[in-house]
Amino acid sequence: MNLSAMLAQRNAEGRPVRVGLIGAGKFGSMILAQAKCIPGYHVAAIADLDLGRARESLARVGWPEDRYGAASVSHALDAGTTHLTEDAQALCAADGIECVVEATGHPIAGIRHAMAAIDAGKHVIMVNVEADVLCGALLAERARQKGVVYSMAYGDQPAAICELVDWVHACGFELVAAGKGMNFAPPYRYSTPDTVWGFFGWSDEEVAAGDFNPKMYNSFTDGTKAAIEMAAVANATGLDCPDDGLAFHPSGLQDLAEVFKPASDGGQLARPGLVDIAASREPDGRVVLNNIQYGMFVTFRAPDEYTRACFQQYGLLTDKSGWYGSMWRPFHLIGLETSVSVLSACLRGEATGSSTRYRADAVATSKGDFAAGDYLDGEGGFKVWAKAIPAAQSVARNALPIGLAHHVKLKRPIQRDQVVSFDDVELTDDLDIVEMREEQKRLLDSAT
Repeated sequence: MNLSAMLAQRNAEGRPVRVGLIGAGKFGSMILAQAKCIPGYHVAAIADLDLGRARESLARVGWPEDRYGAASVSHALDAGTTHLTEDAQALCAADGIECVVEATGHPIAGIRHAMAAIDAGKHVIMVNVEADVLCGALLAERARQKGVVYSMAYGDQPAAICELVDWVHACGFELVAAGKGMNFAPPYRYSTPDTVWGFFGWSDEEVAAGDFNPKMYNSFTDGTKAAIEMAAVANATGLDCPDDGLAFHPSGLQDLAEVFKPASDGGQLARPGLVDIAASREPDGRVVLNNIQYGMFVTFRAPDEYTRACFQQYGLLTDKSGWYGSMWRPFHLIGLETSVSVLSACLRGEATGSSTRYRADAVATSKGDFAAGDYLDGEGGFKVWAKAIPAAQSVARNALPIGLAHHVKLKRPIQRDQVVSFDDVELTDDLDIVEMREEQKRLLDSAT
């Protein structure tokens, strides 16, 4: 609770925290919006393949043009301004930058950027959960070997869940479950970029008037983003994904402790120690009362009768027995909060959540019946959704991770809801990432 004081001290000493940002999209824009409001927090360089878009983002969030006109990173460091570049690798290698924020959303590029930054001795804040769930355990190991921090991004839901999990452990409660809210009902599973807007209730005119990416929105709608994020949380906390994927139990905040407890005690969980989703829709599409669509939660059990009585005395929302309680955070502000991760890494040497084990995976699962010769189209597309399963199961099934399922040709037919395996596809690109996945298998953590 003293990051701002620590930053103020460094700034007074003339040593601002110097940051490089890769990706000036929505998340990056939110990071930049707050960066200008934090004395001593210097975004020295921004890398984006579309510098026109980067300039538009900076103008949109209120940066004056003279603030991002530095001719080089060195000039930006001297003048306290910002250098724009298309070369993310050069940003990662630049002297003087302490921390790189990877916010491209592209899993393959994100892994390569993180590797370059770690090799250059820089902390990495991985906004790109798609990259993290693909190779996060290996990236975290390499960061430790280099003496730098590899961290999830505060403001995004996985980091906030990790914070709640840490709170449970630090208080001495028994952790039972952790997860987040999400707008989901079973029919959403087979949404495509052509049908996604109907799930939001938007007209064709409203969509045409906005700047919407159908694949991105579809990834949230069909449950793929939930699988990616919950697998990342499992890898960071030691919790498990359910054996058959996330169940998306409908629950309002008043019912979290009743729903997210073991079935042996009347709940919906197969066992304690799982991640899952509190759906904000009933299976028939009705909105759940007091849903936590934008929030995160944990459920936990009192260790003894005295603590159980304290739960009641202080108004904790519990199940009917009083033994199980819940805690939640109602909102997250994504990039507006990510400075917390940067400052935690640079000033404390601590991650705000990190995939320190390979315990879970988000694997490509078919949305329909497809023939040999068809091409998978990755996250948010027409062909596959991601299923969060234990990593041991993923390895045993030779499952294809969702991050490697874009523009991949099928060698043989697949059926609806089938987990796609490496044996089902022809992989000709990104073989360096495939090799990293093979290496990551030695970090497999299947303990229960």
